[in-house]
Amino acid sequence: MHSDLSLIKNSAFKGIFSLVGLAAVNFLLLPGICLLDLSDVSNAEPSVPVSEDNNAEILLLVWRYRGRNPCDCWENFRISGCTITEDRSMYHKADAVLMWHRDQIISRVKEAPLPPEPRPPAQKWIWLNFESPTHVQRLWKFEGIYNLTLNYREDSDIFLPYGYLIPNVLLDKVPQARFAKKLNSSLDPRPGFVAWVVSHWHISLERVQFYNLLKDYIKIDLFGRAGTTILPPGKDSVVEMLKQYRFYLAFENSQHTDYITEKLWNAVQGGAIPVVLGPSRKNYERFLPPEAFIHVDDFPTVQELAQYLRKVKDSPSLIQMHLSWRKDYSVYMTLWSGESYCTACKAVRMRKGKTDVVKNLTAWFYS
Repeated sequence: MHSDLSLIKNSAFKGIFSLVGLAAVNFLLLPGICLLDLSDVSNAEPSVPVSEDNNAEILLLVWRYRGRNPCDCWENFRISGCTITEDRSMYHKADAVLMWHRDQIISRVKEAPLPPEPRPPAQKWIWLNFESPTHVQRLWKFEGIYNLTLNYREDSDIFLPYGYLIPNVLLDKVPQARFAKKLNSSLDPRPGFVAWVVSHWHISLERVQFYNLLKDYIKIDLFGRAGTTILPPGKDSVVEMLKQYRFYLAFENSQHTDYITEKLWNAVQGGAIPVVLGPSRKNYERFLPPEAFIHVDDFPTVQELAQYLRKVKDSPSLIQMHLSWRKDYSVYMTLWSGESYCTACKAVRMRKGKTDVVKNLTAWFYS
């Protein structure tokens, strides 16, 4: 999609009509964690076994805490043996220190952005970030100090995606399922056609260039600060709005491996078919069945994508093909920021006694 964005990233037409049903698809929802416990996400080296000491008590210091009160990991996520603190006087007793990257580069107070050196023996420092590489600044300044990474990328030491599906047959086995929402598989008509919520608008962004082409072929209702209608604050307002639309443009602000944000999951919750622009189709299929979304790369031109959206809108059988999978799933969206802290704490407990070398963040994150 660069010349006319005339070819969507020069991809060949992949035949959306040939998408197979969910029962025949061997897609992996959350690689490496078996869908049974999101907090078991420590991607240790295969040659080094990592086991959990259920008796270990872990103290995690969050260097700049986000939230009203320290999270109770057992009460919220059924993660035991974890104490979260923002009390810096506990620094020398902490098993690990967790630091948000954004807070390290935007200091709002007159203080050192990092804990003091030398660090206590065996203490782990954890780098936490959920922005894409395009929007991560001055990463090079923090080379050689972090032991673990907590990120949306699957190859992080601690993998925590923005959201994921839980098969309904596993709801009683997944601790987070009590926060999940069962998906409505209704095929009822919807008054709205295509919606897009966008606030960050710049002509250089691929998603803006794509929209400017697509709107010449179909009507798109634009919401957000860059649109004609500003929704009330909160993600629920987006989800409620999407219940009135057949399609949603779940366009990411940049295209990177595993960078699949709440934009997709809002569409899933609202029952709108996501039209996605982000990483590859193969990447999305690790999180969703292939018929659950329409990727811009499925079509050689913007015009053909628009033609397909119109065709689906008027075809009950195609709508059913894109939505029938929903009856078997619930959707879970990560609960920021307490879940980040508790997930990190459990990962530290699982690695207790293991030496973790410092990371080359730049080489990893920009790969």
